[in-house]
Amino acid sequence: MKISIASDHGGYDLKEDLRAWLTGLGHEVEDFGCHSHDSCDYADFCEGAARAVADGRCQRGIVICTTGIGASITANKVRGIRCALCSEPWSAEMTRRHNDANVLGLGAGITGPLMARQIVEAFLKFEFEGGRHQRRIDKIAAVENR
Repeated sequence: MKISIASDHGGYDLKEDLRAWLTGLGHEVEDFGCHSHDSCDYADFCEGAARAVADGRCQRGIVICTTGIGASITANKVRGIRCALCSEPWSAEMTRRHNDANVLGLGAGITGPLMARQIVEAFLKFEFEGGRHQRRIDKIAAVENR
């Protein structure tokens, strides 16, 4: 699977850990930055990762900042993105099954690397169930288009 990934300085170490881990599992990872611990703004990097999913270059995305909140808000500003901030695997599973989330938000100050890997694993493993949930996704899209 091709996965976009981005962070600010607060999420840099977690981004690097996940990037290496995902690559080791055979995924193609497109890294949108940041590329150091130097202070920076999550919006500068997370937008690119979200746009790569929205335009189809990547199947899923991961955005990271210290809390995951700002990174998730940024990703959700991109039309067609449904970014879910998750701090445990069950939420990641359910947001894929019921919300067809295509970008995962993580908070590096909240979620350590081992838990983050479990969350990402669930996010990548589960598929959208469709059915009654599709109606809800269609309504979300209608809100986005108003």
